[in-house]
Amino acid sequence: MTIQTAMSQTGSGPATGFDPRQARRATHRARTFDSGLAAERSAARHYLRAGMRFRAHRWRGAAGEIDIIFADGDQLVFVEVKKARDFDRARLALSPRQMQRIARTAEEYVGGEPCGSLTDMRFDLAMVDAEGRVEILENAFGGA
Repeated sequence: MTIQTAMSQTGSGPATGFDPRQARRATHRARTFDSGLAAERSAARHYLRAGMRFRAHRWRGAAGEIDIIFADGDQLVFVEVKKARDFDRARLALSPRQMQRIARTAEEYVGGEPCGSLTDMRFDLAMVDAEGRVEILENAFGGA
């Protein structure tokens, strides 16, 4: 007898609105969300130890969201955080399409800055591996 068959017979299967697959997906999403927050905290600590000023976390504009924003002197640093088993996988997780979306979102953000689109900025990739180690790739977007 399968788990679904047993659950249907006990009255806790799909007939009552409980779907074990949805429950597993919800649990996975919650773990992924928590893991992402932990990775963002680790990356933020790295930047704070480097003397940067925190500006925003998960800043949302019309084009999308930026994980973390710091100020390094007059320069704004937009940080995309990727957590993966290793740094190579984290690096590969950042797609050109994501870079473009983040760049558009950053343009929205600097619209509220005194120098507007002339604000000095860079885009970093903060990679967090399975051990919690952080590696930063400065200017990761190149010509995004």
